[in-house]
Amino acid sequence: MSEEKSIRVLLCDDHAIVRKGIAALLTTQTDIEVVGEASDGKEAVAQAEKLRPDVILMDLMMPHIDGIEATRQITAQQPNAHILVLTSFAADDKVFPAVKAGALGYLLKDSGPAELLQAIHQVARGEPSLEPSIARKVLFELHHPPKAAPTTDPLTERELEVLKLVSQGMSNREIAEKLVITERTVCTHVSNILNKLHLASRTQAALYALKEGLTSLDDVSIEGNS
Repeated sequence: MSEEKSIRVLLCDDHAIVRKGIAALLTTQTDIEVVGEASDGKEAVAQAEKLRPDVILMDLMMPHIDGIEATRQITAQQPNAHILVLTSFAADDKVFPAVKAGALGYLLKDSGPAELLQAIHQVARGEPSLEPSIARKVLFELHHPPKAAPTTDPLTERELEVLKLVSQGMSNREIAEKLVITERTVCTHVSNILNKLHLASRTQAALYALKEGLTSLDDVSIEGNS
């Protein structure tokens, strides 16, 4: 049986002691490899482009450009980048911009090692991973949306089907296998869904599906304990 490929992680934090502490934890895992570090937002963008890691662990408060702008620039260059925000800040003015910028996960620094490792594995698989208190904030925001409809171009039957599977935390490969279509076709459907709904990430798509009653809280994969 072939050995599973390691999850390649880029650590982005302006505090060297934080990076070294996280790196020390991750090196205890046989299936995770730290491939690079960045001490500011500009370096994070450059390293993400150079290394193309499986998961980018992103602090929000960094010099030059902050983690939200770095996330926005990275996802603009690499739409499929898997970014996990790791921060001390749970305020709305940090949470919502980070999710809108394309972060796939959001974890607080006071979380335990087990929660961090689980979140890294979820995000590496392309699954949203939001710390429970953050998930509640985002759900509340989605339950109080602007009056304007998100789109005048309705989702097709197939797009609705893909959206439901995205909300269940399935990767593009898993969706392709379930629907017996190519992974490229799934990518096209996901892109169309995000464009039509004016959403920036799979996390937002999963929460939208929940808000619209397309899936249930038992099915949706947004909290780091599924």
